[in-house]
Amino acid sequence: MVSRSNSPTLDTLAVFGVVFLVQSVLGLFGSAVGLFALAPPVDVRPWTLVTSVYAHAGLGHLLSNAVALVVVGFFVEQGTTRWRYHAFFLSTGVLAGLAEISFDSVFGRAVGVVGASGAIFALAGYLLAANPVTDTVLGRLNLDGRTQVAVLVVAAVLVAALGAGPNVAIVAHGTGFVLGLVAGRMRLLSV
Repeated sequence: MVSRSNSPTLDTLAVFGVVFLVQSVLGLFGSAVGLFALAPPVDVRPWTLVTSVYAHAGLGHLLSNAVALVVVGFFVEQGTTRWRYHAFFLSTGVLAGLAEISFDSVFGRAVGVVGASGAIFALAGYLLAANPVTDTVLGRLNLDGRTQVAVLVVAAVLVAALGAGPNVAIVAHGTGFVLGLVAGRMRLLSV
């Protein structure tokens, strides 16, 4: 069991706060979102692969992601190490952001993305897929591996669609959830 003093969820919340503070201070001198947002072409500002995961578009965005992280993060951290948690959070956040900007680019939109929701959806997907209850349900349905994956992907699409709205990175949400589901089925974070 992870003590709260060693909690990677609390670490992540602290990083959110520090990055938001830096964004706010830089915002006094102009728009700071561009310094943190992941946008094409990525090679122009490669640091945004990381900063975009921890940056937020405003206080409401920060608070909603913080609440969502608390809801799932404390559960996930109980079965993994601090290093694995952080590596999973960052890597799924980066992949979700890349999926969003790639999808947008196909339609001629070069929109920057910020926020941790792709990584948080990955944690939620992991929590769902690595859960013994899910094993029991999928086991009783007697589905082959491909059908199980299809069911989980449909669930990811539905979950992402529920959070749809203006300026919402729905592709990042869905991508994060799918990554989490796959990682959860593989028990990637288990020690």
